[in-house]
Amino acid sequence: MKLSIIIVNYNVKHFLEQCLQSVHKAIQNMDAEVFVVDNNSVDRSVEMVAEKFPWVKQIANKENTGFSVANNQAIRISKGEYILLLNPDTIVEEDTFEKCLTFMDATPEAGGLGVKMVDGKGKFLPESKRSLPTPSVAFYKIFGLSSLFPKSKRFGAYHLGHLPEDETNEVDILAGAYMLMRKKALDKVGLLDETFFMYGEDIDLSYRLVKGGYKNYYFPETRIIHYKGESTKKGSLNYVFLFYKAMIIFAKKHFSNKNARLFSMLINLAIYLRAFLSVIRRYFNKIALPAFDFAMIFAGMIYLKNYWEANHRYIEGGSYPDILWQALIPAYILLWLGIDKLSGVYDKPFKLPKLVRGTLYGLVTLLAIYALLPEAFRFSRALILLGSIWAGIAILISRSVFKVLKLKSFQWGEQVHKRFLIAGSEEECVRVYNLLQQTEIKTGFIGFIYLEETQDHHNLYVGVLDQLEEAVGIYDIDELIFCSKDLSAQKIISQMSVIDRHDLDFKIAPEESMYVIGSNSINTQGELYAFELNSINKPENIRNKRLFDIASSITLLIFFPVLILVSKSFLGLLKNILSVLLGLKSWVSYHKSDKNDTLPKIKEGILDPVSHLKSEYSALTIFKLNMLYAREYRLKNDLNIILKNLNRLA
Repeated sequence: MKLSIIIVNYNVKHFLEQCLQSVHKAIQNMDAEVFVVDNNSVDRSVEMVAEKFPWVKQIANKENTGFSVANNQAIRISKGEYILLLNPDTIVEEDTFEKCLTFMDATPEAGGLGVKMVDGKGKFLPESKRSLPTPSVAFYKIFGLSSLFPKSKRFGAYHLGHLPEDETNEVDILAGAYMLMRKKALDKVGLLDETFFMYGEDIDLSYRLVKGGYKNYYFPETRIIHYKGESTKKGSLNYVFLFYKAMIIFAKKHFSNKNARLFSMLINLAIYLRAFLSVIRRYFNKIALPAFDFAMIFAGMIYLKNYWEANHRYIEGGSYPDILWQALIPAYILLWLGIDKLSGVYDKPFKLPKLVRGTLYGLVTLLAIYALLPEAFRFSRALILLGSIWAGIAILISRSVFKVLKLKSFQWGEQVHKRFLIAGSEEECVRVYNLLQQTEIKTGFIGFIYLEETQDHHNLYVGVLDQLEEAVGIYDIDELIFCSKDLSAQKIISQMSVIDRHDLDFKIAPEESMYVIGSNSINTQGELYAFELNSINKPENIRNKRLFDIASSITLLIFFPVLILVSKSFLGLLKNILSVLLGLKSWVSYHKSDKNDTLPKIKEGILDPVSHLKSEYSALTIFKLNMLYAREYRLKNDLNIILKNLNRLA
């Protein structure tokens, strides 16, 4: 056996499927075996592999054992002369393995090899080549000097920025996403250190290969796509803690006590710094826009107060008491903004009808509260009326400015009708086109790019592959979808690298799969176009469902004396009302099923879509009803289910 490929999977079924399809094409003329070690995924990855890739040797763990343990499970029973550790969120070129093994065979001193990696936009990933993270290298990385001087041999040492990305070179560290190793070398230096759970094991093993007398190489003669971070978002605080904890383990294992202490001090400093900045950034992102709106509305309200004071209320002298602008006006604004939030004004994209609705609700609510205030605090209904109008106008003005400035963070109106090009055969282009029409993606222009010129073609045909770059510019395309059935991974990666448009997104449609997959940057999770099941998880629906639960619970409390006449248990009814009111449960959720792991996560429910149905249904039928509830979520559905089950609320 020449090659053993080992893929550890954890809840990335769609990426794994695409990865295995590329691997299958790359091993056609090789003596190779493929292992998938599943770390207790709940997205039905195991079933997908068994159904679509029966030739894969699968190990299904009953718990998440971590990256090192899972890889070692397969390495111990592998038979290959070479061992490849491959991430599931990767796509390899058709000749990747052949080129790599040819190099390894010709370079006996090579213990390990890594390749050129590009992200979902075809951009080079600097972690394709790395040096040993010594205290000095870590210092330059942590404090940003490597970013300021990426090509410097000293300051940019972490990613070896001084080495050309298209030149084969000896390196210290291999990336765990693609780590090809000689089995004899592993027999000598040992397997992955299982002390590392998820990060750092690639650094540790790479360093042990070097200490064992072997060399590691960066080999750019072939490329892979690495979507990066599909199991853990790279920008998350959780990633920071996991990664830096692994670095401390590495330092204590390989460095002297003095250097290990220095390294640990730097790492702990970095953890607290990153954690602090992360908290500040998240807090700022949440309050920045409401704070900006508050400031605009407050400035306008002060002007209105002064104007109304001088020209209407106190024409002959006098003024409103300070409590009006010091306390009441800020309270008015907070109430307006709170109602705007509940009305969806801060949802993305921004929609004018929600602003109108929020403004009217705010006005009515504030007038009602004003009528209940003591006489001493009722200064002017006119100010409330004018202030409500200004609050709506101020937000409208700010969003209009954002629209003129074309800030992506502040989309206005309906979701952008994206303009697509689909590259592949006519059959695959039509299949992907039909898939897009069945998702919630709002499509604008869609054109087909064929591999070569044909006499008969679809009415959406716009050109051939040689004209792709020109077509992207002419039709102002937002997203380019490649059909992997017709286009080799090598051709796809080459096209991604050639087309230099920062605002163009790339997607890949695997053959015979009902989804399109891609990723926009190395710091975000990949995007997936599939049949949408996430209606229930939209921010607006999450908020409305919670408000409905609160309102219905209060209503049920009011009518509690009547409901206990039809309820089986008044204590059970009271317990359920309080559970929903406190947010522990929801009135309506999925019917319990072992297939629910594939649906959006929501709170456990008192009732479900089949509560009022007397017949017995199969597990598949129940799953489909749950899926329909998630996909077509409406508040009236919850209301209907409650009304039909008033005697079951306990």
